[in-house]
Formats: sequence, structure tokens, C-alpha cells
Amino acid sequence: MFHKRFQIVFVLVLISMLTLAACQPKEVEVIKEVEVIKEVEVVKEVEAPEVPTGTLVRAVSTFPNSLDHPQAAERQASTTDWQMYDSLVWTGVGGTIVPQLAESWEASDNGLEYTFHLRDDVVFHNGEAFNADAVVFNWDRVVNSDFEYAYHWQTAIAVEAVDEFTVKATLEEPNALFLSTVADNWAMIPPGYYEEVGQDGFNEHPMGTGPYKFVEWVKGDHITMEANLDYWRGAPKIETVVFRPIPESATRVAAIQTGEVDIVTRLSAEEAQSLMGVENVKVIKYPVARIFYIAFNNLTTGLDQPTMDAKVRQAMNYAVDVDTIIDSLFEGFAEPAAGYVASGELGYGAVEPFGYDPDKAKELLAEAGYENGFAMDMACPAGAYTHFEEVCEVIVGYLGDVGIDVTLEIMESGQYWELESTKELPPLFGDSWSATGGEAFRRLTGALGGMDASYSAWSDPTIDDLLAKIQATPDQDERAVLYGELQEYMQEDPPFIYLYQPVQFEAINTRVQEYSPFPAETYDLFETFVVGE
Repeated sequence: MFHKRFQIVFVLVLISMLTLAACQPKEVEVIKEVEVIKEVEVVKEVEAPEVPTGTLVRAVSTFPNSLDHPQAAERQASTTDWQMYDSLVWTGVGGTIVPQLAESWEASDNGLEYTFHLRDDVVFHNGEAFNADAVVFNWDRVVNSDFEYAYHWQTAIAVEAVDEFTVKATLEEPNALFLSTVADNWAMIPPGYYEEVGQDGFNEHPMGTGPYKFVEWVKGDHITMEANLDYWRGAPKIETVVFRPIPESATRVAAIQTGEVDIVTRLSAEEAQSLMGVENVKVIKYPVARIFYIAFNNLTTGLDQPTMDAKVRQAMNYAVDVDTIIDSLFEGFAEPAAGYVASGELGYGAVEPFGYDPDKAKELLAEAGYENGFAMDMACPAGAYTHFEEVCEVIVGYLGDVGIDVTLEIMESGQYWELESTKELPPLFGDSWSATGGEAFRRLTGALGGMDASYSAWSDPTIDDLLAKIQATPDQDERAVLYGELQEYMQEDPPFIYLYQPVQFEAINTRVQEYSPFPAETYDLFETFVVGE
């Protein structure tokens, strides 16, 4: 019998925001002074249920494109589907790799072979046994597919069963981040079931070994899962989990206030403040290991465009007043991105943000031969990220101030991810990328991996070389130095307009207990439970 005792602490913090004068009145809305009552504290004790109980409804800000993990287009989709899956290992608190479906593992002296010793008591949701053959099947399925994230499995060049519960993965070259890649991406599915129903059948009814089992997916409305009573860690604490796509943040705010949903994510600072003191609602905030940016495309639509010149790309960075965007749209709850490595990640701090200097921007454009400016198309997703449509509109204004005439298209996010994965977005497009494990490596390879990476728009042999060195360097201090060199190069020859790293706001119903999101917006609902039902 398992009981867990803990305290719920509600602390409402005084936040006083000064009125900010926007230096670009056309593009930036002024946020007025907001004050929230200080320090109301309530403490009570609650016990976790002995069996799965109640229903938790989580609002997500996008419509998931897939619940097959290697095809999940972005973080809201992958964190939804991950509740059904396990990997061989997992990333614990502080980025430490801990056992999951593998009880233990060891690497060869040359770093080219990893041997995993699997648990012998795990079954998939359909009762099918998990074993070494299942791992081999999963690896083979993904590496031979055209899935968006197949490259995360291709870090191993071979996976073979040593015996029923031992599996060996072979790498082409040492990879210091191999285990964290496995932890975040190698979601196991049942081979027999997949061979029976095929990819289309699996898309309709996915399953893994995870704490929650698929029940139904009503496209555009909700995804329902139920507790896996045969889970190898023991049953989770919630009977039913429902994920509701609600792209409009105002609608998410209303839904948490009325009790229609229990968790809402990706709130603006203003929305979070509006919920402070609301009955049965608790606001939480945490720094997110996520960088927002405008991508330059040198793979397809950006070829032969002015942005092929590094001076033009530098100029466009100087042209955008990121500090004013942060102050005006995010009430100061973000940091300017100095590069593509987030604060708290290995090697951060090697460079400073470009800063706002429109005169410098015009000077660089003139040096590149574009003193009269040029025209270019840009796209951004709708409803995917807090205030991101407004951010893109502001950027259009700033670029226009230095003579760059940008035509912006705001697209439905599902269509957007599809076009991004097929390299069909315009020469400029806005997006964001998070990373787990305390390093920016997968963010860098995902966005800068050339034609082989589904959501990449950039290729550069110097970046490729530095990333290869990072991957092959087991010593953390040496990797930090290489990340620094990479950041310096990526300011001289920027593949992005670097924007900001946000503070994330979420709101939860106070009946939700033991819910703690991680900096990459990932979360584990195994220990989470609800009270009051």
C-alpha cells in the first residue's frame, strides 16, 4: 500500500509592472500597470489515492499531428503521446540518465557499443511481452522510415538482441549524448500489434508500455487515455486523462476559471496575472529551455535571396528590438537570446545578444549592396506559442524600418508543421525549439541539420564540423568550449534572427497534486493525482 504525504502551498507574489513606453507605437502595445495581492498562504495535507481515481483534463495549445512519437511534430504533441510510452532510459531531475525499461547498461571502452539489460516484467498495453526483440523491431521500424525524427534513432547503426532481455546498440562513432537521445526519443511500441494493424492502424490506436493507455482521439476535440493497471512501476494515480486542444489562449484562461480543464499551458504574463487569486486556481512559472527565432532558409526557398549574405543576416538581427518586444508583449518575463544555447545549458554565455541598432543594420545592408532594401516573404504559426503572431507582426515593422519589405502569412499550425517538414515554408519563418538534458545539441542538430533533419532550414559545413566534435567529446568541460566556439561562429554567420528565451506560465486547478513540469515543457503524470472527486 502506498501513501504519499505532502503539503500544498499557495503563494501569491506581488508583481508590480511599470508602464512601458513602446518606441515603435505602430507595432508594440503598451502594457499598463498591474498589481497583484501579496502573500496568501494556505497549508493542508493530502494523501495520494491507493488506486487510480478521477479525471484530469489538460489543455494543449496546438492540435497534435500524430501520437506516434517519431512523427510528433512539436513539443505539445510529443508530451501528450509520451504518457503512453517508455524508453530504455529516462532523463531524471538535473539531466541525470536513470533506468527505465533497461535496468542497467554499460558502454564499451571505445564508446561504440552500449549494452542494455532489460526488465523482464514489462508488457505492452495489449499484453504483448517486452523484450530484446521488441527493441530491435522498434529501431528497425524507425530507421527505415521517413518519419520526421528518424534521425534520433539513426544515432545507432545497428541494434541486435544478445539474449531475450539483453540488447546491444552499435554506434558508428562515439556519441557523448547517445543515452539522452535514447531517453527522449526511443518510445517502444508492440511489434506483434504493429505488424497486425500496420502504420494506419497504429495511427488510429497507438499503444506502448507507458502509464496510460489510449482510449480515443476525436480529432480537433480531445484525446482520452486511461490508467494502465498493469504498468511495471505500478498503476498511476489518475483514472482518466483527457487532452483538449485549445489554440486560443483567452479560451484556455476561461476554461481554467470555469473548471472545464485542470491544467493550461503557455500563458502570457498578463494572463497569468489575471488568474492570481482566482478561486481554485494556482499559477506556476518556470524558465523554459526554449529559444524563439526567425529562421533563414538556405536549403530551398531562400536560395539566391539576399539572406544568403551573412551581412544581411547580421543586419536583420540588429534591426529587431528584442528588449522592447520582451517588455511590451511579455511584461519582461523573458531574456533576449544571445544565440541558440539557452541559459542554464552547457556553454551558455559565450556571446552577448546582438542588441538593437538600426543604424548598424542599414550600414551592413549598404555594405552588402542593399542600401535600397529588398522584399521577402515570411510565415509564422497561429496559436502555437504565446503572443507569437504579434511578435512576427512586430518584426515585420522593425525590418520595414530598415528598408526590408516583408510579406507575412500566419498559418494554421498543423499546416505549418507539415510545410516546415517538407522544406516548403518561405525564406523567412518563425519558430521555437526546446531541448532536454541540459545541452542544446538536439536543438542545434534539429534546426541546422540540413536536408536530413525534418525541421531544419539551414546547412553549414563549419557548424556540421563543430557539432560532430561536440558529439564525439565525452568530457563536459571540453564540450562547453566547443559550444562557445559554435556560438561565436553563429553570430558571425547567423542562421537565425535570435529572439528570446521565455519564462513559462501555467495554471492548474488546486485539486491537481504532484504536477511539476520540466524546463523543456515535458512532464511526467505518473505521480500526479487529483482530489475532490
